Amino acid sequence: MERAELTTEQVLKRDIPWETYMTTKLISGTGLQLLRRFDNRAESVRAQLLDDDGPAYVQVFVSILRDIFKEETVEYVLALIDEMLTANPKRARLFHDKSLANEDTYEPFLRLLWKGNWFIQEKSCKILALIVSARPKTQNGVVANGEASNSKTKLTTIDAVLRGMVEWLCTQLKKPYHPSRGIPTAINCLAALLKEPVVRSSFVQADGVKLLIPLICPASTQQSIQLLYETCLCVWLLSYYEPVIEYLATSRALPRLVDVVRSSTKEKVVRVVVLTFRNLLSKGTCGAQMVDLGLPQIIQSLKAQTWSDEDLLEALNQLEDGLKDNIKKLSSFDKYKQEVLLGHLDWSPMHKDPLFWRDNITCFEENDFQILRVLITIMDSSNDPRPLAVACFDISQFIQHHPAGRVIVNDLKAKERVMKLMNHESAEVTKNALLCIQRLFLGAKYASFLQV
Repeated sequence: MERAELTTEQVLKRDIPWETYMTTKLISGTGLQLLRRFDNRAESVRAQLLDDDGPAYVQVFVSILRDIFKEETVEYVLALIDEMLTANPKRARLFHDKSLANEDTYEPFLRLLWKGNWFIQEKSCKILALIVSARPKTQNGVVANGEASNSKTKLTTIDAVLRGMVEWLCTQLKKPYHPSRGIPTAINCLAALLKEPVVRSSFVQADGVKLLIPLICPASTQQSIQLLYETCLCVWLLSYYEPVIEYLATSRALPRLVDVVRSSTKEKVVRVVVLTFRNLLSKGTCGAQMVDLGLPQIIQSLKAQTWSDEDLLEALNQLEDGLKDNIKKLSSFDKYKQEVLLGHLDWSPMHKDPLFWRDNITCFEENDFQILRVLITIMDSSNDPRPLAVACFDISQFIQHHPAGRVIVNDLKAKERVMKLMNHESAEVTKNALLCIQRLFLGAKYASFLQV
């Protein structure tokens, strides 16, 4: 049987030769006694033993994982810990008992994330996430897992643990160790840990946010709905973190979240996406994008449905009000600027509206002609005929309406890019490239007579 397909139940049926380990001094006499009492007992008996002597059992389990490297034994002890925490997650607090102040309870699990087979990695990840989340708040120089500041032993710090976990999680999202369980395990763990500031900053520094975007897509099966929910939960947690906002605004995150909320009937998925939108509404270009993506109409449709969650209903109302305010505030140039910066150029009405160009032509001078520079970059980098055609047309409009248009566009080396597009396979692109070149050569006085 593949190690990756092992189950906790199968592993716990093994007989482990604890006496041999004591003979070779890998476990103590006290450890052997505790294990004999615990091993192969009914769950009720084990529960009582953990209630009476939990920290002592944690110490034995951690020391075995630290000192014994035989795969079958490591799997067995991880299965014991997993079973005890699954039955009662509050037992994770036992790992932080004061009696374990000098015990490095994190290190074995962190090491096994990289060293073991999939069963070992998955259990280590799950256990580590639980015990990290259960740590007490820092007080009086004592750091979580009992790392007393006056301890002589060099213990693994919580920051090192969290950074190590983020590294492993990002590795799973890029190249899963297990074909079907790698990504769901990583997302589940990430959703539990992203409230930690160190995890958020490490995840962003590792460029982890872009690994979440492809997972934001409508889901149908129970498994895929749960993965989608936990992915959206990660995005929601990240939406509180300022350094992520710009990436979310300029990636495909918002269009994908809109697709999800438009098609999902699962209340918990809709709720977490709506709460994410509410967080992002006032940030940068997010509100304007939401309007362009048709979110106001989707919110109206969602409000007409029956939901049991009062928080969701309140968030829908707040989001609707916020989007209405956004629509009022959004000037035509703001919309245009957002369209250009996102590279989503299309024949929206303002492109061919002479009033738009006349009223807003000086706005193009902002940030050292930033918008003009982006239009030129689009001509260089886009493979889509529509943005290429619109970019050529807009530059021709700038030349026509700005007093120094020809000079500025020539200074920005746009002519060479436009000339290349004269040979484009798309008739729409060549037509607008020709218009742009004519205006470049003829100047505003004559170019105004050209037909659009």
